[in-house]
Amino acid sequence: MNKKFAILICLFISMFTAKIAKANDTGTLSFAEAANLAVASSADFRHALASQSLMEKAWGWGARAYFPYFNISASENDRLQQLDPDSFIKNYGISIDQLLFDGGRLKMSRNIEKMELNLSSSRLDRMASEIAESAINAYRNLLSSRSILEIKKAALIVLEEQRRILNEEVQIGLALPIDLTSADINLADVRIGIFSLELDLAEMERQFTELLGLETLPILTEKVDIYRSVKFPEAVAAASFAKEMNPELAEVRFSIIKRQAELKYASNLWIPSIRLALNFGVTGQRYPLTRYNWSVGINIDFSSPWFQNRIGIQAGWEPPYNQTAMAQNSFSPLPNPASGFSKKQASLALALEQDKYNVILERIGRMASNIVEKYALAERRRLLALKSAAIGEERCRIEEVRLSLGLITRLNLMETLIEQTKREITVIEAATALLEAERELERLLNLKPGELEAAVLNVSITENTGFSMETQ
Repeated sequence: MNKKFAILICLFISMFTAKIAKANDTGTLSFAEAANLAVASSADFRHALASQSLMEKAWGWGARAYFPYFNISASENDRLQQLDPDSFIKNYGISIDQLLFDGGRLKMSRNIEKMELNLSSSRLDRMASEIAESAINAYRNLLSSRSILEIKKAALIVLEEQRRILNEEVQIGLALPIDLTSADINLADVRIGIFSLELDLAEMERQFTELLGLETLPILTEKVDIYRSVKFPEAVAAASFAKEMNPELAEVRFSIIKRQAELKYASNLWIPSIRLALNFGVTGQRYPLTRYNWSVGINIDFSSPWFQNRIGIQAGWEPPYNQTAMAQNSFSPLPNPASGFSKKQASLALALEQDKYNVILERIGRMASNIVEKYALAERRRLLALKSAAIGEERCRIEEVRLSLGLITRLNLMETLIEQTKREITVIEAATALLEAERELERLLNLKPGELEAAVLNVSITENTGFSMETQ
């Protein structure tokens, strides 16, 4: 796992460099490229990724607990005495301690740590998803604002031309000066709206460029297509796939598995641990040291919240004549009674996690259904807005005819053109809302930008072949 994250860090660094080079070379940027750039340029994400890699490496070194522990000791005890002979005792020793049996607690403990790392990795994925989503939202808002600005600028050109004609009509007495004043007020409002939008757009572009980690903003290849319609799955199918593929649910499933392992670990605390102890030492008063000894022992530890009992048996030999044997027992009542509730606490934590999963499962299914319904409303709004804009265009044409017949004033025509501009902006807003609903469902299904249509197509195909979206 540590190798995986080390490779992942390298991939992100290389991806970041490659994406910047690509953006600078081609000068274009899509939704997916913007998402990748935002993730790769996020200092917080890189720090979290590096921290995850360190934790993975630390977990790998934790396998050391399966192997023997060595202890090397050296001492020299010099004693100068007035009545007895002086002594210079030198001791060198090596001891080995090896776990033989602990009821699988060490393995379960490492499995729990591994699950915690998996949860941390899942949170990293969600962090990357949130960063990418912020870039996509900024991209989409930028597209919408640019489209609206183009509509307003185009309308301003038409209105300025109408104002010029109106001014000539006033000069020859075909229109009233009050109409010219009203037209100037309308033009001033349009110019103020354009200026405010340009200021907002400049700030949005600056923030978007900083989010991507670029110096200049490339050409945005995505467009707000007012005629584009996305095929959404049925509400029931969307809810089913969301329950299967949603990353939040996957994280809660990891948590449930981890809680189950913790409960099993707490249930096995009563199982004794058995360790093997080997000792070898050399001693003497001067070099070379000629006396040596060795011993072999078994240590058994019964630990529980209510008592702790340690039993040690050891036998050895001190050549050439001496043999040693030792048995000891240590009993401690009530070492930690509070830990006796650890099993109940683990059981309650598991029950809470399962209840949380059920709540989230229901919420995710409901959210998927709501998004499909929201998309249906957004699609209906888009179609109605298009129809309204088309009718508005026809009305503008009719108003021009009426103006030529003298039935209305040019000021009335300008007001009609301003109303038509608002209808065209409503079309852009409706198309943007459709993009938002599409991306919202993609996030819920753990899909990348633009993958929804392909996923829905796969679903329609696999309904007859027996495969699932996840398989595809």
